Amino acid sequence: MKYYSEMTIEELKEEEEALMISYEACQAKELRLNMARGKPSSVQLDISNDMLGAVTKRNGYHSEDGLDCRNYGGTFGIPEAQRTLASIMECNPEHVIVYGNSSLNLMFDLISYAYTHGLNGNTPWGKLPEVKFLCPVPGYDRHFAVTEHFGIKMINIPMDENGPDMDMVEQYVNNDPTVKGMWCVPKFENPEGICYSDEVIRRMAGLRRAADDFRIYYDNAYAVHYLYEDDQPKILNLIDACVEAGHPDIYFEFCSTSKITYAGGGISGMTASENNLSEVRNLMSVSTIGYDKVNMLRNARYLKEGAAIPEVMMKHAAILRPKFELVVNMLEEEIGPRGIGSWVSPKGGYFVSFHAMKGCAKEIVRLAKEAGVVLTPAGAPFPYGKDPDDSVIRIAPSLPPMGELKDAMEIFMICVKLASVRKLQEELA
Repeated sequence: MKYYSEMTIEELKEEEEALMISYEACQAKELRLNMARGKPSSVQLDISNDMLGAVTKRNGYHSEDGLDCRNYGGTFGIPEAQRTLASIMECNPEHVIVYGNSSLNLMFDLISYAYTHGLNGNTPWGKLPEVKFLCPVPGYDRHFAVTEHFGIKMINIPMDENGPDMDMVEQYVNNDPTVKGMWCVPKFENPEGICYSDEVIRRMAGLRRAADDFRIYYDNAYAVHYLYEDDQPKILNLIDACVEAGHPDIYFEFCSTSKITYAGGGISGMTASENNLSEVRNLMSVSTIGYDKVNMLRNARYLKEGAAIPEVMMKHAAILRPKFELVVNMLEEEIGPRGIGSWVSPKGGYFVSFHAMKGCAKEIVRLAKEAGVVLTPAGAPFPYGKDPDDSVIRIAPSLPPMGELKDAMEIFMICVKLASVRKLQEELA
């Protein structure tokens, strides 16, 4: 099979005509399929239904420290929940603050606090003429939405299979005091699915900050989200690396059980140095009387304070793995031989990141929508929704049943081919 780039303009026109017949047949089916967000399927949510019975009158409403979890108090979380999240972040439970069901909410609150009050006695960001954030791309659109909300200037940092370009990161962080933060999803990164290398994490820990209030916002969202029981990549522990580098205050690390138990009923939290935790505790002492401790107790008991997480995650993997393999296999069969895209075959996480030919992503998403398949908007994995190459499309296989996913991917393949054929004809004209 020829690469499309090797075809003559006449051959490309013939291919377009054949593809249009298939495309119009898809439109005639009037399908309504959705791969826009990385939501767990209902079958995955059913895995944790036993959690609903984990807190009852019979087994008690009290945490081990005697607190009635139905009442006020326990602002920073109950010990059982601290240990649960510590097992995910591989840290000291005493250095864990437990939040509500959304770690993104916690990240927003920290950025907001830095904007209004400043971190560790530094000038509030809202009083500075300019504040910048480093954004490894492609990345998580909701991270970028937070910093955009506060008018923070976001700077694209390209990534490869090892993580962000650390030469560029060091150049900014070591020399520019207006750079106050860096977003990170270090394991099965959203959407690329890569894991940061040990060297990258060590270099992050060793950053010589021009700004004392620079922090790495280390969103370890997929720390335990493996697809294979016998192939589970490990990454270097950032906490240990920061202590070893003599920079214990440089990070905030976040995690949650949102895609372990219930997406809308998990627990989230963070760990950091004692200096950073002290500041967060001061913030929380004003902003809340305490989060849902019944839910903390429910998650902690069901997950056996982390001991049951590997078993639960393999149940998720059994559902997700065939979906990811379907997506990757179809890309290999339909796109690879035509030379019109690239992708990473992830070993965990929730996404497959597809890199189309430059200038094709928006057109592929448009064509898919008109054929009944909703994808994440082109550009979403970049700050301000602007992909400089108009190339990256985030594929979210988790929500649809296998049959619907196959239908959606068949339409996606046609759209990728059609957009690519048209783009190549434009270049040859």
